[in-house]
This record gives sequence, C-alpha cells and structure tokens, in this order.
Amino acid sequence: MARVTRAAYVEAFAAVAGRPLIQLPQMAGRSESEIFFDALALNGVDVRADSEAERLLEPFSAELATALQTRRDELNTQGQLLPGAAEALAAVAKLDGAVQSVLTGNSRPTAVLKLCAFDLDGFVDFDIGGYGSEAYPKGTLLRVARQRAAEKHGVTFGEHATVYVADSPRDVDAARIGGARSLAVASGRASATELRDVGADAVLPDLADTAALMTLITQLTDAGR
Repeated sequence: MARVTRAAYVEAFAAVAGRPLIQLPQMAGRSESEIFFDALALNGVDVRADSEAERLLEPFSAELATALQTRRDELNTQGQLLPGAAEALAAVAKLDGAVQSVLTGNSRPTAVLKLCAFDLDGFVDFDIGGYGSEAYPKGTLLRVARQRAAEKHGVTFGEHATVYVADSPRDVDAARIGGARSLAVASGRASATELRDVGADAVLPDLADTAALMTLITQLTDAGR
C-alpha cells in the first residue's frame, strides 16, 4: 500500500503545487499535513506565509483522495490486511456502548478509501475521527475526536473509557497527552519491548488473538470504574 500511496502523493502534489514532487519527505508515522508542508519546503514551493500553506492543504487532500480512488484496486492487491484486524473490529463492535473510530495521519477521504478497500468501514464511525489533514498534534487530535464522540452520542468518554489501539511510540505518547489508555500492537516498526518501554498500558504482539485483545480492552476500561 505504501507504493500506491507514494504514487498518489506525487500526482496530487503536482496538481496543487504546480510543480513535480522531486523529493518526498519521510512519511512513516507522520500526518498528511506534516508531510505536505515538508514537501512544499523540500521542493522549493514559495509559500511566504503559513496561511498560504494551510490554504493549499485542503485541495491537496482532495486531490490525494481522487488519486487514491483511481488506484483503489491497487490498494487492495498491494496492501495487506493484518491478521485478526477484521475480527477485532467486529468483536469490539459488540461491546455494550462501544464506539469505534480512527485517529490517523490520513485525511478522512483517504482513511475511508483504505478501510473500504478491505471492507472494514462498516465498523467505524468516521464522523468522530481525528485526521491528518487537521492541523493538530496527535495528542490534541485525540481530545478533539473524543469531544466529537461525546457531542454525537451524548456520553462523556473519559480517560478509562477510551482505548487507543496503535503501533508506534509516538501513538503511545499521543494517548498519554490525549488522556486515553494505550493498547500497543507490535505490528509496525516498533517492537513489543520498545512499546512497553515508552509506557504503553498494554502490549500485544499482533491482532491474531481476538480473545486476548478483548480481555485487555475490558481490563483497561474497567480500571477506572
């Protein structure tokens, strides 16, 4: 999926910036807005004020979603669904009062496309998510997403009622800043040891064991009762 995403970035950047994307910034673990602002600087786009860069972000996100839409079949064939991911989402959806969304570096249209490619979108409330096209640090974005959930569902989602399932030290830190519990999954670049060392509340090697995942989520949410 990374190769497909890079190709879409190249196409979208050229359409919005008016010049080719020669140098692609580091993408792993970063938000769409961070990547785009760095790409402007690295590729010599004359943005004289922060407001000008922000003005270009929305059309870039729209162009990126369009470029990915034309590559939807490639998302499915070149991407990889983590073992147990669909089963995990289905199991959590059955918990009484559970609401699932995403906190992602992708924009909302891109997140929808990627989850739709693997038929995971039916488990997710995209209205309350936090997205990389929003100019917030991830910890702040988590608080924003939780407030959206509270306003939509009329329920206060406190620290012990919110579990952030993620795979990087940066996400563990975002959970702490955003006032949520962190359940780290060592399915990315970080090892289980690294995730424990940065303070994850719980760690799993992967999502294959649905029962273990559900046990940890229950323990984390029961801890504050």
